[in-house]
Amino acid sequence: MQKPRDVLTPDTFAMLQAIASNGSFAQAARALGLVPSTLSWRVRQVEDALDALLFDRSARQARLTEAGRELLREGARLLGEIDAVANRVRRVATGWEPQLTLSVDSAIADATVLELCEAFLAPDPPTALKLREEALSGTLQTLVTGQADLAIGVVLDAQTHPGIHSKPLGQMRFVFAVAPHHPLAHASEPLADELIRHHRAVAVADSVAGGDGLTFGLLAGQPVFTVPTIQAKLHAQLRGLGAGFLPEPLARPYIEAGHLVMRQLERPARMARLSYAWCSAPQSRPGRALQWWLDRLEQPTTRSALLDRWRQGEQGAAGTGLRAPARPSRQAEPH
Repeated sequence: MQKPRDVLTPDTFAMLQAIASNGSFAQAARALGLVPSTLSWRVRQVEDALDALLFDRSARQARLTEAGRELLREGARLLGEIDAVANRVRRVATGWEPQLTLSVDSAIADATVLELCEAFLAPDPPTALKLREEALSGTLQTLVTGQADLAIGVVLDAQTHPGIHSKPLGQMRFVFAVAPHHPLAHASEPLADELIRHHRAVAVADSVAGGDGLTFGLLAGQPVFTVPTIQAKLHAQLRGLGAGFLPEPLARPYIEAGHLVMRQLERPARMARLSYAWCSAPQSRPGRALQWWLDRLEQPTTRSALLDRWRQGEQGAAGTGLRAPARPSRQAEPH
């Protein structure tokens, strides 16, 4: 006896649909150019392979059973998927990658990333797009380990790894900020490290797999509250859960609204040099999807927007997409 995968072919689904549409084996046979006995024999083969009755033959008309209706529903879906796969294969053959994975550091403006994704996906390319949010050295690690094709917001020197190319994205200024009810909001400036050391810092965890990862701006012996992303760090500092450095474009609307207070330190202002990096085999050209992103990243306006254009509440792409919480009624306890 034949197996289900041997009989469930596009021709089989077309045959069953013809019977259901014509209402009888005889009329379907004429439409298909077959002898009725041949058509009946083919249907029996399918029913035997599935161990299910597909048509109720007790009446004059051939009526689908519940199993037959389910088979035609699924058959229509499978035929649609076959057509979609064929279209994707034809388009991939023109140089499009099946999938492109972007590793984006959480310090990069998410509004701009999504706008770029929208522009990339608008013409419905055959390449599936996948985003990964990473932090610090984890952004580059996904590229080195083959988990990503393009990394945006790399803080390390990517060119020390063979097969990886990188270009500057730009500089990002970080500012030291606290909530208005935090004790450091009212301390005399410039703030000394010895004073800051006694207050909890909010730090973003390095997403690197294994090892200790990178840390920035932390002082020896300082209590730390570790969060997974820069957006979570912003939320924590808005609530007075700690102090720390934030990207100036991200913190700016909250400083202007009075939800954060920027403080001057004895230490110099922190500037981060970010880059973007991608994998490329020797003497090979990037696929068309990767090349699309590299072309956009060559544009100064795109690089600037990735560092600066955050969402702000419900007001579009100028801020962060995170609403400042109400200020607690009592002060946070210092450490």
